[in-house]
Amino acid sequence: MEHKDIVDVIIIGGSYAGLSAAMALGRSLRSVIIIDDGAPCNRQTPHSHNFLTQDGQTPSEISALGKKQVLAYPSISWLTDRAIAAKRSVDALFTVKTKSGKSIQAKKIILATGIHDKLPDIEGFSACWGITAIHCPYCHGYEFRDEPTAILAQGERAMHLASLVRNLTPQLTIITGEKADFDAAQLAKLKKNNVSLVEQELTSISHQNGKIETLTFKNGDQLAVKALYAAVPFSQSSDLHQQLGCDENDLGYIKIDNFQKTNVPGVYACGDNSAMMRSVANAIYSGNLTGAMVNKELVDEQF
Repeated sequence: MEHKDIVDVIIIGGSYAGLSAAMALGRSLRSVIIIDDGAPCNRQTPHSHNFLTQDGQTPSEISALGKKQVLAYPSISWLTDRAIAAKRSVDALFTVKTKSGKSIQAKKIILATGIHDKLPDIEGFSACWGITAIHCPYCHGYEFRDEPTAILAQGERAMHLASLVRNLTPQLTIITGEKADFDAAQLAKLKKNNVSLVEQELTSISHQNGKIETLTFKNGDQLAVKALYAAVPFSQSSDLHQQLGCDENDLGYIKIDNFQKTNVPGVYACGDNSAMMRSVANAIYSGNLTGAMVNKELVDEQF
């Protein structure tokens, strides 16, 4: 299949969600082009967990196997590039332009573009992100069970993480970075569960190849931990959804319905860009559902 052809579907993003959507479409004989620039958000993560049959594999091993299996379907092709522009024309076709200058048309678009973590300006944090500075107890927590652990968060988000992480280790400290925003009932709950509280600003992380050894605070105090959970803000990795007119919800995710449809006809979204549950398993599920829904829409238009 040549890239100049009009295809059934363009999938922007070739990680877990995009590959999963492509497999469903390939098995339905749909012509698909996956556009991916090779920079997944979990590229630093050493091992992926909580995904049946692939527990403990590296993210790159999982995606490489997925890509191999998906590209075995002859109607699917892969373009290593970055999609930079997308629009819908009056004939209901979508046109996507890439950084290298290619222009591709399709009947439907699936956005599997992921999100970008906005990491705090703390020395050593970015080097540890995805290794021992982590976001999800389900994805990473078991490996740090019973180890001294900290949570960098405030208020309700800190309480939510604390309840999950305390189940995995009794050695838990919450770092708020400023005066803690907890009510009396929350403070009592933290005390009951022996969760320590540090209201000092975290300034640096000492580590060896991303493995945390010590946290250092603005007042000079230090805390030895093996893992640091952090609730970091994010932005969308691409503005293509905005170019196409897709709405975002109040949390900054692309707004979708129960069938992965955006508010723009013919445009779907899946994976981290549209779901709070951030995991390989959820990305693959949402991609699989998206592929099926896109195929159903094409079938309904043709039958």
